[in-house]
Amino acid sequence: MTAQVLDKLKMREARYEELTRLVSDPAVQADSNAYRTHAKALAELTPLIDAFRERLRLGAELDEARQLAASDPEFKALADAEIPQLTARLATLDESIRVLLVPKDPNDERNVVLEIRAGTGGDEAALFASDLFRMYSRYAERRGWKIDVMNSSSTGVGGIKEVIATFEGRGVYGRFKYESGVHRVQRVPATEASGRIHTSTATVAVLPEAEEVDIVIEPKDIRIDTCCSSGPGGQSVNTTYSAVRLTHLPTGIVVSQQDEKSQIKNRQKAMKVLRSRLYEMELRKQQDAIAKERRGQVGSGDRSEKIRTYNFKENRVTDHRINFTMHQLEDALDGDIDELINQMESRSQADKLKQATEAETATEA
Repeated sequence: MTAQVLDKLKMREARYEELTRLVSDPAVQADSNAYRTHAKALAELTPLIDAFRERLRLGAELDEARQLAASDPEFKALADAEIPQLTARLATLDESIRVLLVPKDPNDERNVVLEIRAGTGGDEAALFASDLFRMYSRYAERRGWKIDVMNSSSTGVGGIKEVIATFEGRGVYGRFKYESGVHRVQRVPATEASGRIHTSTATVAVLPEAEEVDIVIEPKDIRIDTCCSSGPGGQSVNTTYSAVRLTHLPTGIVVSQQDEKSQIKNRQKAMKVLRSRLYEMELRKQQDAIAKERRGQVGSGDRSEKIRTYNFKENRVTDHRINFTMHQLEDALDGDIDELINQMESRSQADKLKQATEAETATEA
């Protein structure tokens, strides 16, 4: 372990002790917001500090075993047997510590605004968009997340032209953030008499839900248009101006919302989507700036890139960003996508670790 890494760990340990003192302070405990903030920071640091302290304990045991092997012939054989075991455990622990030191995405715990749109392929693309929304919905159900459909546009054959929904729960963005991009399906449509395989696409956008404090939207920057709702919805449809369309003038972003009968509720939902889209734009600017300095990152999440193919004939799902293939297509479409997400997460973490190591080496040089 380098001196630079050791210094980082000592600083984190000092912060850990400070947070431990703060969460025990009656004054902090009386302030629910302050207590929650400090308790969350303490929980995030705990695995790293536990590993660091275990590392110090094992390091002391190894030093003691080496001294014993060198100074006491009676215990040399016993010490020589312990030294390789302790060395191996230390190496494993050092690797764990390096992983824990990799900065976490501050957005990982946020809720998500998920947008799915049918791409090329007509009705088959809309059916595939419906399949993807079902896949994510089933995955959310498995994890106990809450789903709220903000806006949707269906086709007459059971497909979806577009759907916008919020997913709320613990670590939603951390699990969904790698899903942004173009998803491609290869299968024989139910309407294809000749049995010819068609290729269709759908786009997925995963936006971390932004709070008002993250993105401040000036009233003068928004044009609000109202109109009567269209489509099914009961007696109020086409009689009240409940549908809302927001236009963000500086960026040209347009958000429409008509699922609720109340204009106020539609406006609130539209603002939530607009705020998340603007927040994502800011994140993308930051990521683009970083990418200019750091090449070789795994998958930018750019919606224009094809990230995954679902091939029904071969019963496979392939993630093109990491060349990973699994042959459980039906399970995946039923919401069993942990393996796909875990593979992307592991590769991303490995790349971040590599970058951190290169930065340390450059600093030492």
